Amino acid sequence: ILAQGSLVAFRPKRNPTHCPTTDVGASCAHRVERAYRPSAMDKYKLVKKERQPAPEGEIRVTAVGRVAAYVSYIAKLLVDEGKDKVEIKAQGNALAKAVTLAEVAKRRIKGLHQITKVGSSEIEDEYEPLEEGLDKVVTKRFTSVVEITLSKTALDTSALGYQAPLPEDQVKEVDLEELSRPRGRKGGGKGPSKGKGKGDKGKGKGEKGKGKGE
Repeated sequence: ILAQGSLVAFRPKRNPTHCPTTDVGASCAHRVERAYRPSAMDKYKLVKKERQPAPEGEIRVTAVGRVAAYVSYIAKLLVDEGKDKVEIKAQGNALAKAVTLAEVAKRRIKGLHQITKVGSSEIEDEYEPLEEGLDKVVTKRFTSVVEITLSKTALDTSALGYQAPLPEDQVKEVDLEELSRPRGRKGGGKGPSKGKGKGDKGKGKGEKGKGKGE
């Protein structure tokens, strides 16, 4: 029974087995069931490929690598060993890190010309069966790749993706030892603050004990 003049929104009960395609965020029984449904690929395992060592002067950036370590290696090649150029290569989710690496390197080493090439590469994955009677499965996929050349000598300025060296006032050169030094939080502010807190706690305990004694 509804009071006269009142507005009540009526919402039909959702059938847990029904999940309309437009309701992306719905929590439905069949959606959960489909997520845990066994896949045919559960009977296979990916064959690991042996990675070939990178040629000298080529830096392969990974998503888990540290930019500081890569910059230190670039400085070692270009400054200490006197190499003319380096090639930075990355694919997939490591693309952003490769671009960041190039920008940091140009701000640590003066006079670096840059050419960036972006494209795609086909990757072939091979799966071997875990059960007898099954054949090997080969799949192909495409992934984005980037190649960045950093050179101390002039590059083709008409090439697509060319960037001239940064002005010298935007470059802060540091020695190789400083680049290799791990960066962490400064201990100056943390030490005194921590020690002060312990001192206060100790003082409070002392006063508490004094009160009990009285």
